[in-house]
Amino acid sequence: MTDRTRELRELAQRIADALPPVVDEVVLTGSVSRGVADEVSDIEMLFVTTEQLELAECFEYARRIGFERLDTWGVQGTETNRVFGYLDGAPVETIWWSREFAEASVAAILGGQPSGSAEALANGVALRTVGLLEDWQARLRDYPEEVAAARIEDAALPWGGFHASGVLTLLRPGDRLQLVEWLLDACLRVLQIVYALNRVWPPTTKRLADRVEELAVKPERLAERIEEVLTEPDPTRAMVELSELQLDTLALAPSGPNVDRAKRWVSEALGELREAARGA
Repeated sequence: MTDRTRELRELAQRIADALPPVVDEVVLTGSVSRGVADEVSDIEMLFVTTEQLELAECFEYARRIGFERLDTWGVQGTETNRVFGYLDGAPVETIWWSREFAEASVAAILGGQPSGSAEALANGVALRTVGLLEDWQARLRDYPEEVAAARIEDAALPWGGFHASGVLTLLRPGDRLQLVEWLLDACLRVLQIVYALNRVWPPTTKRLADRVEELAVKPERLAERIEEVLTEPDPTRAMVELSELQLDTLALAPSGPNVDRAKRWVSEALGELREAARGA
């Protein structure tokens, strides 16, 4: 655990201890919960309340604790309230869920609904608890096989269904934006497949090398190759490197309509790209 993690955990515990009884469960998430916080990290916390609160009520509770420069982000008027502020100079992001909504959210995750909350909860640390987080983490340890298969098929969906030489349109001079969009989307889909293969709820892309290092099933040099794809200045070379990474990833995936089509299509596209590279 980093020194900064210890500092921010102590501050997070102070926040949890100062919350009113209406807050049943306080879950520390993000880099602080995983012990890797640094000088630019913030505190991320989930508050689970006995009943649905209004955003104004959440703001008021934050003020009483001592939060300064309060603000919110994201869509307002939903069952998720988001309150941001500073406490002792440290940035703090808080999400407020009712207990009913929290339970429904976990059930939706286990039913296959994509959610960034899954990884946050799976690695969360309870600072106040009535047993909810322990129960959720036990349920999240069971990553259903059908959910993994659906995530893999979804990731492979765009890779095929049109002529393979269409990838050459991404190499047009002056059209860098469409190339970057394709490269980024494809890299994210590679990660989606890899996380599903390892039955790991997908995290954010921060600290990617550390995130994927512990995964048993993955292409060689996964994080490094993604970095190379996204920083390669030559468009054709970037696409060749990406296609090779796609094929190595698909080779690990179970057979399925989208996966099987993607294997054929990416292989053909790679041939077109290598031909273009030779002619350049």
